Amino acid sequence: MDTRRADPFDKGAISSTLPMPLYLQLARHLRGLIVGGQLGHLDALPGERELVEKFGVSRVTVRKALRELQTEGLLQQRQGAGTFVNRVPYVEQRLSSLTSFSDDMASRGLSAGSVWLQRVVTMATPEETLALGLSPGATVSRLHRLRTANEAPMALELAVIPTRFLPDPRTVEGSLYGVLRARGFTPHRALQRLTAVRLTSDQADHLGVQEGTAALYIERRTMMEDGTPLELVRSQYRGDAYDFVVELNMSGGSGPQEPNR
Repeated sequence: MDTRRADPFDKGAISSTLPMPLYLQLARHLRGLIVGGQLGHLDALPGERELVEKFGVSRVTVRKALRELQTEGLLQQRQGAGTFVNRVPYVEQRLSSLTSFSDDMASRGLSAGSVWLQRVVTMATPEETLALGLSPGATVSRLHRLRTANEAPMALELAVIPTRFLPDPRTVEGSLYGVLRARGFTPHRALQRLTAVRLTSDQADHLGVQEGTAALYIERRTMMEDGTPLELVRSQYRGDAYDFVVELNMSGGSGPQEPNR
């Protein structure tokens, strides 16, 4: 936490006269500071001993309050480093258009970023060969990255593109769709499937949440206007940061196409 800011902690928020356990009062106070923005994403909380002194409660009370907020996903504990605020931007995503993650975050006033986990050219797997309509032994560019908004982790994304469309994955720094459009290969429509999953240990570490946390698994196959498969994407989105919304109508026409990255 930035020590240049005024101390946001209020000892008066905790009282033994209130009909609520002290640890829940402390959790409520800390939750309010996080949600209200007084404590920012990745701010470090004071140590247990300092919180005991600030609020005049026992160490057991402090530990139970912190555990409550860790369960809610608002705090994360790093071994040997301390406890940190885990407050990510909240995004409501409509399943009605195909846009890039970078463009989508920019439309919300958020700064999109990437942490590259892998950018390589490899042989397509049998599943990728089938999904992308490739010949056996064909090569693909594989781009695996952590997507961020205002530097907060939002999603893990693995995009696979035939090398005839993207021969060098290292040319992608920001928007993949921007690079593809510049090369004359414009994403036109997509088929997308959403599934609820629990994050593995490695996935949770990248996204800054606890192992087993609920997430949205999204698998998307993107095509160009002539129907040629352009991309296969498999992503895990933080369940506490994203809501996906679809509009339904009784027109009997084709439903909305599904996006978005």
